[in-house]
Amino acid sequence: MKAIIEVSGTQVEVEKGDTIVVNRLSASEGDTVEFDRVVFLKDGEENIFGTPYVDGVKVVGKVLRHFRGKKILVFKYKRKKNYRRRRGHRQHLTEVVIEDIVRG
Repeated sequence: MKAIIEVSGTQVEVEKGDTIVVNRLSASEGDTVEFDRVVFLKDGEENIFGTPYVDGVKVVGKVLRHFRGKKILVFKYKRKKNYRRRRGHRQHLTEVVIEDIVRG
């Protein structure tokens, strides 16, 4: 069984046992999280599309760890004006392992 879930504005395709990286969640490490915004569900040969979400389906996962991603460089530049700015930031992320897709 596969599902496409919406997590903090992004859509992620998941299966049971997958490990996904999403923007920082408010849950602690080791906590169980439920994603109820399921956009699409594939159960064998049956495809279910949500309008906008599929009713009665949720994805259960467990928070493995919180961490910061790789540094992303942002470079601003205006030609002929000697204007150059280099900034960077590291995004706060959460790693989640998908334990089950519950239907019904």
